[in-house]
Amino acid sequence: MTNKKQDNNTEETEGNVPNSPVVIHAQYTKDLSFENPHAPQSFRGQGNPEMDMNIELEVQKIEDPDNDSLFEVVIKVNATAKRTDQTLFLVELSYAALVTLNVEEKMQHPMLFVEVPHTIFPYARQIIADSTQSGGYIPLLLNPVDFKTMYLQRFGEQMEKNAKQA
Repeated sequence: MTNKKQDNNTEETEGNVPNSPVVIHAQYTKDLSFENPHAPQSFRGQGNPEMDMNIELEVQKIEDPDNDSLFEVVIKVNATAKRTDQTLFLVELSYAALVTLNVEEKMQHPMLFVEVPHTIFPYARQIIADSTQSGGYIPLLLNPVDFKTMYLQRFGEQMEKNAKQA
């Protein structure tokens, strides 16, 4: 192995890159649906629509004889815009990543439910914006999501129980 000096006086070993804690093998749209049920009449109304939005996460271990730390992480976004009782549009997206984790087993759960979704969310956000714009509406720009808070709300009680038992 050969060492080379970098300009900032740190050493770097050529050909030896440390393992990243998360390796994203692929990102992909699993399912995408856009419905514009009352077009073209829905474009004639006035006023801002009411938005109903839901974001869910799903994580699944992928069985692979060569990789025991392979997972699929899916962000599911459902958004419905209504004006009075009329649905303007409905968009549903399942956006996923296939990842390998190079962390201790106790760190895998938060990585899968916080870090990976945080990394892939901007791509899902762009697909939602493009879909609503292609449907004739202004792009629906989702606000950033605090996946850490979502994680604590969903698993906080279980984490406290586990801590008390340890």
